[in-house]
Formats: sequence, structure tokens, C-alpha cells
Amino acid sequence: MKLHQLAGKPALKSMLDNIPRLVASYYTLKPSGPVSFGTSGHRGCSTAGTFNEMHIAATAQAICEYRASKGITGPLYLGFDTHALSEAAFRTALEVFAANQVNVVIHAKDEYTPTPVISFLILEYNQGKTKGFADGVVITPSHNPPRDGGFKYNPPQGGPADVEVTGWVQDRANQLMNSGDSHIKRMPYEKARQAGTTRAQDFITPFVDALAQVIDMEIIQKQGVRIGVDPMGGSGVHFWGPIAETYNLNIQIVNTDVDPTFGFMTLDADGEIRMDCSSPYAMANLIAMADKFDIAWGNDSDFDRHGIVCPNGLMNPNHYLSVAIWYLLQNRPAWPKDLAIGKTLVSSSMIDKVVAGLARELYEVPVGFKWFVDGMLNGTVAFGGEESAGASFLRKDGKVWTTDKDGFCMTLLAAEILAKTGKTPDEIYRDTLIPVYGEPYYKRVDGPITDEQKKVLKDLTPDAIKTTTLAGLPITAVMTTAPGNKAAIGGVKVVIADGSWFAIRPSGTEPKMKLYIESFGGEERWQQIHDEAMPLIFAGFEGR
Repeated sequence: MKLHQLAGKPALKSMLDNIPRLVASYYTLKPSGPVSFGTSGHRGCSTAGTFNEMHIAATAQAICEYRASKGITGPLYLGFDTHALSEAAFRTALEVFAANQVNVVIHAKDEYTPTPVISFLILEYNQGKTKGFADGVVITPSHNPPRDGGFKYNPPQGGPADVEVTGWVQDRANQLMNSGDSHIKRMPYEKARQAGTTRAQDFITPFVDALAQVIDMEIIQKQGVRIGVDPMGGSGVHFWGPIAETYNLNIQIVNTDVDPTFGFMTLDADGEIRMDCSSPYAMANLIAMADKFDIAWGNDSDFDRHGIVCPNGLMNPNHYLSVAIWYLLQNRPAWPKDLAIGKTLVSSSMIDKVVAGLARELYEVPVGFKWFVDGMLNGTVAFGGEESAGASFLRKDGKVWTTDKDGFCMTLLAAEILAKTGKTPDEIYRDTLIPVYGEPYYKRVDGPITDEQKKVLKDLTPDAIKTTTLAGLPITAVMTTAPGNKAAIGGVKVVIADGSWFAIRPSGTEPKMKLYIESFGGEERWQQIHDEAMPLIFAGFEGR
């Protein structure tokens, strides 16, 4: 993909989304497509007819029916982020939930709610219960552009719903959409707010108070770590003040703006406004301030992702995951030694080497945090991480913290690492990990995808690849399922003799193809793999 001429620069006013039109389209346009749950929930845009009032009403009604079918009778925690369509979808969902007499708990004073907070609240409520479990809904399109909306369901295990659950909800929602709205129960919004089943609660205090159970706040405070935080206009914007006050941390919030156009953002690589805290272009504002802090970070709109900025710049997400795992396995003495470390199979193989070097078990799964949920819930997986800068881990005592990605614990961990070791995570990666395990060259390339290419990837089997070499080295593995749980990866991963690899899969959130490449032969081998990967997979298949 060609780098946009304004990448890393402020967005022009002419590039900002028309918010009144977005919201009006949500209420007035008929859907032009079905409800479709991707990697994590349904996403779309109101002006494109893919995220409209009927989509949300039908999905909310389907969730009510799913809860009833499974005997889920506890509260449903309902939160929304700062995207323009999120509050509109929140109102629609509450109208449906209240009409179905679902006990709904919302954040007091119409505050925004980060994804990990919903997971935390669900798990806290369900602790020790044998019936009457809670679940939740987070209304967010994550880091997607301002024009997009998103709606995701977290069942009682607290994390993203698995494919069986999302398939049921998706299919029922589309049945309801196709049969009109006569089977969808609703009541006026003001009546839903005043319903006896709707209750407002402070979500900030219990989450903030519990953070010390997962992060060593005392050592961060004691060392006086100077921290810079950019909430990037996201749902955690009002959490950092209470965190700093509660634990007496030296935190400077560099941007407190909330703006549905996200006009304060710098443009991503493709010229889009995208709150991607793993992108140096989207994070350009904070990177420019890096030398003012010992450590700094940003988060995406629903705070389930993290971007760690050291004085020398933004860390590669894979590098930070590797350091976080290295540090945690040596600084959580209460964690049992038999706990596995989870990673998605498109994350760096540096993680494999770190885990093996510390004599721990690796649990490698397809893309999607939902694959870590059961293991983190039952205490067999200590850490789950994705290359796209999303991760979470257990409390210090080895008990579950969240079963969804948590941008709070992952960023605060960077400050703990610095306070405890005297080195930034980037210094540890370069001075400690690279000398032992080598230096991989990792880069992801995104591009368009055709329907034919999607079909090829969906139907691909390992024995369909007849070529035996790649970049001049023997191919040692072709995978269409993940080693850890044998689940389909939605694409293919090819590994060669020196440990280098590539993987191709369709995006679960946007209409594009993602090509991941990691080379242990430097940038030159990376380029060789890049040039040969697409022909290797698609030559001879397309057009059939």
C-alpha cells in the first residue's frame, strides 16, 4: 500500500466526517446489508447502510432471545465509546433491552465505557455464582475511522463471544430484519431510562481500585516514573485522572479532547483518521512529545489496545509483547509454573523463543482474542496477546483479571517494567532479547481483497500448496489451522527452514487483505518472501 502524502500529519477540515449526516443516516436509511459478526462484533457505517437503527434493534433483540435460551438472568452491562454512532446505537439497544425486561446496568452520568471495564464488571459480578450470571454489550468499532459504528456481545465468561454464539445472534438478527420490526420489542428511550430494570452505576471506581491487584502501582509511584498519556479521544479519557489520584502517579494527560470527528488526530498511513495506537502515523502527536516523559502511551477508542512510546519512539507491538511476557514470567512469583502463554499465530516468533527460553508452554491460536477467553478464565493461560497491540494477563495472584484485551493493564505494565528494571521496554528488547534470540524483521502489508481471493483462502488446505521452497529455503510447515487449538485460521501460514514465515488472511473488521511477514534473514529476505507469497497462494487457483 502506497503511503499517503499526509500520513502522520493533521487531518484537513475537508477530510472530517459530517457527523449530523452520519447520525441522521443511522435513523433514516434502510439497511443495505445484513448483520455480520467479524473478529469481534458487527461493524459498519450508517451512510453506507451497514450500521443502521434496524441492525442494532435486531441484534439487541437477538441477544435478548439468546440470553433467555441460555438462562442468563443477571444484569447486562451496557457501555459505549466516543464514536459518533455509538451513543445512537446505545439508545436503540437500551430501548430494546428495557422492553424485553432485561436488567441493564449503565455507566452513571452517561460516561463512556472501555471494553476491558465491561469484561471486569461481568467477571466481578459472576465470581462465585452458580446461576443468574451477568453478561455485557460494548458499542464500539474499536480503532476504526470516525464514520464507523460497532456492536459486540460479551457473554458471561466476560470476553468476546465465540463463533457459535455470534453465529446464533447474527442469524437470528438477520431473521428479525427480514421479517420487519414486528418481532422486535421496543419502548421510547426516556421510558427505557426510567424503567425499573435500568440502573446507573459508577464504573470507574471499582475498576481503578482493583488495578493494584494486577499492576505493582507502589513501585511506579516510589520511582516517580514520569508518564505521558494520550487517550486519543477514547472511552478511557476520564479514567486516567482517578488512576493518577488514587495511586499518586506522575501522569500527564496530553490530550483530554473528545470530538466525534477525531479532528485532533494525525492521519494513518493510508490517509484515514484511525485511532490505531500501534501506528506511528496515528501516534505522531504523542511521539513528538516522547522526550518529555520516561514512558508514554496511547490507546484506541475502546481502550482494548495499547501503544507504548519510549523516549526513542513508538515500540513495535510485537517487541512489546515479547518484553511483557519476558518480564511477567520472572516477576509474578504467585503464577503457577505450568501456565501457558497465549499468542495469535501472526504474532512474532520472538515470543516463541522467549517462552521456550523460560521453559514455559506456548499456546498459539488464530487471530481473535476470543480464543484466549476460556484459558484465562480457568487459570490455565497466564497471558494472551495479539500482534495488533491487544493483550491482557492474570492478576498478581494468578486469578483472572479480564477476559478481553485491556489497554490499561498493558500500558501501566510498561511503567512497572521501567520502575523495576531501570530500563524501558525498548531497551530490554534491544539489550537483552536480541542478543540471545536474534533480531527478526517483521512487517504487515494491507491491500485490497477480491471475492475470489476470499474463497481461495477459505477453501485452502495445506496439501494444495505444491511448492517446496520459498525465498530459496525449504518450506517446513503450511498451516490452515492453529497449532494450539486446531481452529481454522481463516487463511494460511507458511514457515521456512530459518524460522521466517508469512501469513495471509482477510481482515475481520475491514474489507482488505492482511499479509504478515517475519524474516530472520533481514529485510532482504522479507522482500523475497513478500514477492513470492501472493503468487504461491493464489497462482493457479483464481479464475476457477
